[in-house]
Amino acid sequence: MNTLFFLFILFFFNTVSSFDFPNRFTKSSLTSSLHHKPSSQKYFELALPLPSDRLTSSCTLPILRHSFANTIDGPPFSTPYSPPSDCPSPWSFVVVEFRAKCKGEQYDRISALWLGGVEILRTSPAEPTEGGIFWKVRKDVTRYSSILSRSDLDLTIMLENVVDKDFTGIYHVEVNFLYYKDNVTEVRVPSTTGDRNESGELGFIRQKTGLESSDFGANLAIVEEEPADLIIPISDSGERGFWFRSESELDLHAKEIRFPKNTRRAVLELYVSFHGNDEFWYSNPPNSYVAMNNLETARANGAYREVFVTIDGELVGSEVPFPVFFTGGINPLFWEPVVAIGAFNLPTYDLELTPFLGKLLDKNVHRLGIGVSDGISYWLVNANLHLWLDHKSPSVVAQSSFYLNPLLQIERQSQFRKLDGSFKTKAERTIQYTGWVKWSGGNHTTTFSQRYKLWNTIRFQNDGDYKSVKQKIKASREVKVLNDRGQVITCTSSKRKYPLRVITAKLPGSRKDTYMLVTNVSHSMDEKSFHGGRKRRLYNWQDSNGWMEVKGHSVVSGTAETLQRVRYRDVLGCYSRSVSASNGKLTGDNTTLACLSLASS
Repeated sequence: MNTLFFLFILFFFNTVSSFDFPNRFTKSSLTSSLHHKPSSQKYFELALPLPSDRLTSSCTLPILRHSFANTIDGPPFSTPYSPPSDCPSPWSFVVVEFRAKCKGEQYDRISALWLGGVEILRTSPAEPTEGGIFWKVRKDVTRYSSILSRSDLDLTIMLENVVDKDFTGIYHVEVNFLYYKDNVTEVRVPSTTGDRNESGELGFIRQKTGLESSDFGANLAIVEEEPADLIIPISDSGERGFWFRSESELDLHAKEIRFPKNTRRAVLELYVSFHGNDEFWYSNPPNSYVAMNNLETARANGAYREVFVTIDGELVGSEVPFPVFFTGGINPLFWEPVVAIGAFNLPTYDLELTPFLGKLLDKNVHRLGIGVSDGISYWLVNANLHLWLDHKSPSVVAQSSFYLNPLLQIERQSQFRKLDGSFKTKAERTIQYTGWVKWSGGNHTTTFSQRYKLWNTIRFQNDGDYKSVKQKIKASREVKVLNDRGQVITCTSSKRKYPLRVITAKLPGSRKDTYMLVTNVSHSMDEKSFHGGRKRRLYNWQDSNGWMEVKGHSVVSGTAETLQRVRYRDVLGCYSRSVSASNGKLTGDNTTLACLSLASS
């Protein structure tokens, strides 16, 4: 929606000020009736297809079926896991399939799946309607093959829910594993240097796809390396789920690890989600604004957050997460039937720890910690430590040779008078570290470098009833591995942009006990990546406009429109899909394999 329209509205309406938005809402039975949805409706997240989507699985394992009613403050649900005996590893691909349905009224919730304490999926169940909704999430979990091949573990799911006279929705969940063995095409793409790879081949790198060569445009994700030999969870005890709950910036959750002496590579995979007073962290004003205006809200501490990782108290990497909207956020009418980017399959973040093996392979116990800079209540964080081992030697020799860790550069500006004002935040961090590992495959030197910048501007007008948030995150990352002759063996790099805009205007409702919110959300994920001579570009953009009339936190009427485009391109082909939705119904859905423009905002 055009910003000028919001400004036009503000000239004609003046309401009692309320700071606490954006916020979370539920969709009442009036909303369902308004949008004419008497029967169950399918919801989905628009994303790239999986490598295995056009393949027939070799075997399927239905492992979990459970209903989550009044589960708040209760333990997670667990069930024993064993891979199917008629379909042993190794597998070409493994997919976890999460199916759910719900009917009634309910807030959005957060859920996760862990296998032996290793998180394999974090997802946000959708808010239901009176007619009922259902959805399916499929995630490629091939990278967890070393865990999936074990038979002595439990599959654990956490989904805290409340059911009473007001919140009637019960989440019915099914989980299946799909295993694929022989339906794989290997593609040989040029390497960056002509050096021999680990298989001894000259000038090419093998990459697995789930398609024949003529089908590349339809399904473009690839598996670029063998899964880790060992995965160690950096997580909590599991009594309330295996995630750590971070309540403040002072919380540092850690786990002690003794690394195997023959570890040749280490990668830490971060799982992150934000809730409570920090669900909309990018819109939080500074504490001075809240104090000067005597506001009761606890949603403050500024608009900068950074999830960081330490080893024995030393910073080794960090990430400013992609802002994910859950299905009750800002305006729940936006997210039906197409949910926000990442809502059903939250993104994870990898940090290369191989350069630190010189420190970690000393036979001692080391503490891996996770925290949230400037965080308030609450964040759910945990990680998986992926380790590759040298199977030809009981130990390797490693040394860290270079470490650059400058302090965070951050600048904050605040200008406000009473409830109106503007707040600007700029932040930047650069990290680089190098180390070598001498193992049976040679002496390899790994350099990991990352850099990110954040710009955030918040503006309040009309006694705080008009609020706009504009944020842009730019991040780059590179992992380069050299042999003992100084030649590049592998080089993986990515550049990402996360632009975000949220506009909310509060107006009088049609009754004394209601109010109206006019809302706009625009966000995207724009990523350029490079691996083994193969360039890739992914652009995922979503824009939503609408209004809703609210009583308390329940939507009683409203309209909404959402547009979304996903486009992907690499040397093997292209994929594009565009969808549109209006008032809870899908109005357009177009898929093409043509190489369209990947223009970004």
